[in-house]
Amino acid sequence: MSGSLWLPPGARPDTFPAIPKQRTTPSWAGPDPVDELAARLDDFVAAAVHPDEIAALLESDGLSDDQIRERYGVKNSFALAEELYERVGRRHPEPETPPHDPWRVGLLSCLLRGALFALPGFAYVLAAAAPLPLLAGALTGWAWNQGLAHRAYTWLGLGDGRAARRSLLLGAPTGVVLGAVVALLVSGAADEAAAFAAGQAVYMGASTILLVLSRERALLCALLPMAAGAILTLLHPVPDAARLTLLLGSLLAVTALAAREVTREGNARQGRGELRDQPAPARNQPTARGPRLSGSFPYAVFGLATGTLVLHAALADNLTAVILTLSMGPAEWLLYRLRSTALTALRSSTTPTAFRRTTTHTLLKYLTAYLLTLLMALTTGISPAPLLLLGAVLWTALLLQSFGAILTTTAICSMAALAQTLASLTHCCSPYWITLTVYATTATTQAALACALLGRATAHR
Repeated sequence: MSGSLWLPPGARPDTFPAIPKQRTTPSWAGPDPVDELAARLDDFVAAAVHPDEIAALLESDGLSDDQIRERYGVKNSFALAEELYERVGRRHPEPETPPHDPWRVGLLSCLLRGALFALPGFAYVLAAAAPLPLLAGALTGWAWNQGLAHRAYTWLGLGDGRAARRSLLLGAPTGVVLGAVVALLVSGAADEAAAFAAGQAVYMGASTILLVLSRERALLCALLPMAAGAILTLLHPVPDAARLTLLLGSLLAVTALAAREVTREGNARQGRGELRDQPAPARNQPTARGPRLSGSFPYAVFGLATGTLVLHAALADNLTAVILTLSMGPAEWLLYRLRSTALTALRSSTTPTAFRRTTTHTLLKYLTAYLLTLLMALTTGISPAPLLLLGAVLWTALLLQSFGAILTTTAICSMAALAQTLASLTHCCSPYWITLTVYATTATTQAALACALLGRATAHR
């Protein structure tokens, strides 16, 4: 019998049961502790799409790997999560009340914000200032106020409205001075261009305060007279004194509204942003440890990089920048719709593969919807390729940012902005094809990363 396997009569090797996965037996006798834990976490484990969700819960409960090895006889939290995932069947019971969806917002409010991004452009119609100082000041303000807004949103997410207002009160004037100084250095003299750039810096700081504190309607009311005057200027000549009055009137109104909001006592309403769905402690109670200043730096660089990309588009065709600015309202709404749909898919999917397939399809659907929105705004005199590719870059960048992948998207957009800037300065080859290559590469990379990120169940928790 040497070298052969003995089998009982009528038995075949393929009839034997599979050897079970080995698990270290705890040092004490009694009921299986993994079964007890599975019974205690039954509802959560049954609704989990992937074992990583269970591992995240175990780690949040403070279970260390040493404790898990001692109590449950497995190597670490991931091994225990896999055991629980295998022992509990998949089921997704409907909640008694509709689940909370922090990403459900109205289309009208997003369209209002998109219009607010575009209305300040009418100020350039009223003022005939040199573009270079204005662009330099705008890029500076764009970067600074992106970082400032992130810091204020972070304080609001922690429930400390007083700290959020304080950061805005200190940060906005600093950004005004910085933007004005940059514009003055670029212009080389304290002329009309430098004065207009200083007013632009004041507006950007004040509008950041109002947008963070969800005072969009107040900002709209302050801008409407200036926008109406600019439209009138396009139809009929307007005296210089009237132009100046309209510009200063709107600027003073926006500044006064911002000063009132940031200095008043009371609750600062929760702002809109990537932190709005985080649980907050007692509202307006001082937080023991606030956010680090360095955490807002990537958002400032992100604002500089995306601003540079839009600036290059504006230098090539002003209408491209106008359309992109107006499209930010629909873009924001579609991003919120995507996040909301992904949460629904997380509750309804039964396997990780099905969830990844659903989220990938959802991303492609909403990205296509945004690009169709841009196509609807096209006129016969503009090339669609740069507009659509740059729109895809900005939309996927905002999506990655909403998932907290700010370092990744900042690095990608910064390389794209640097490549396009170097190509424009060196004139090494056709700027048009360089632009298309940079946009296409950036958009494809970010879309692939977004698909991978959306397919992870833990990214939505």
